[in-house]
Amino acid sequence: MDKSNITGKELQMFLRFQQDECNAADIYRRLGESAKAENNRSVLLEMASEEAGHAEFIAGYTGRKLHSNRWKVFTTILLARLCGLMFVLKLLERDEGMASSAYAQDETLAAFAKTESKHEQRLLDMIDERLLHYMGSVVLGLNDALVEFTGALAGYTLALNSCPMVALTGSITGIAAALSMGSSEYLSTKSDGGDRHHALLSAFYTSAAYLITVFLLIAPYIWISQPVVASVVMLTLAIVVIAAFNFYYSVVRNEKFTHRFGEMAIISLSVAALSFVIGYLLKEFTGIEA
Repeated sequence: MDKSNITGKELQMFLRFQQDECNAADIYRRLGESAKAENNRSVLLEMASEEAGHAEFIAGYTGRKLHSNRWKVFTTILLARLCGLMFVLKLLERDEGMASSAYAQDETLAAFAKTESKHEQRLLDMIDERLLHYMGSVVLGLNDALVEFTGALAGYTLALNSCPMVALTGSITGIAAALSMGSSEYLSTKSDGGDRHHALLSAFYTSAAYLITVFLLIAPYIWISQPVVASVVMLTLAIVVIAAFNFYYSVVRNEKFTHRFGEMAIISLSVAALSFVIGYLLKEFTGIEA
């Protein structure tokens, strides 16, 4: 393409590509500088250099010097701190896939498409984070907490009809269940041939996921005085947790979000509704008042 004959539409497209490359170069550089694993560091810094080269090449067509979007870079790095390098790299991998497709449609930038495709595979190859190895334990803790505990709290709500009592009873039940889940995971991992260190970490991730979910779901009963209102807020929080976790899981495992989210949400809400009814019936037929 003749640089002097570039149209307004093409200029806007090139500027968008240039900005994306500037952002990617800065993100990869910062992630590389903070990476603990030497292999991850070297790959990320090399990718940062390649993205910077792409941005410089495109600048020859736009005639402009762009800087990375500080807000995008900041939020991406923060996301890496909060959710782990693995999650952010998977998100960046998606961007690389879209960039590869876009570049392939323009003859001037078609050479970049091959490089972007290579980036995708290198991102996959370098992902090695502890949480990924214990994702099964996290899933176990979260699933059990969301299904069992939403049901338990819903049942307590009508049976006890007191937010402080629900919070206290739920806390005791949740902590005991988390310890029980962790113990079961430890014994299960050991029986499957895992060493003591691996079994302890599996137990820790299972218990931690369960406990975090428990305290999130109990919070409405601490801050809200009306049991039914607290129950509605609790169920809303449960849906938010299910959505957040399944989005995370779908990204790192390359699975569809909607199917997993729908299935888990339906199960949790169905168990909660059934427990709500059971709590009401027990209260009515036993005549026990909290």
